[in-house]
Amino acid sequence: MTSLPPAAVLALSATLLGIGIFGILTRRNFILLLIAVEVAMNAAILNFVFFAAFSGTGSGLSGQSIAVVLVGLAATEVAVGLAIVLALNRLRGSINVA
Repeated sequence: MTSLPPAAVLALSATLLGIGIFGILTRRNFILLLIAVEVAMNAAILNFVFFAAFSGTGSGLSGQSIAVVLVGLAATEVAVGLAIVLALNRLRGSINVA
């Protein structure tokens, strides 16, 4: 069990998600768009780990294992995203999305 109140963790997670969604909707630069997606994914990772620890059932490793998979997915997303950035830069000379 954690000593943090659930409302504080949910508020932090909602703030991270809001920042990520705002960044996704407003950014034109592809690298900043990838950063915004990472922030939104970190909100989901925070929720998985907190609720696994908060539920108290078992060892809480189910949320942590999902978080590890999501971190691996985020690393893959960055690798593919940077390949797209290089391709956009070669094709258009700019990394702006629109």
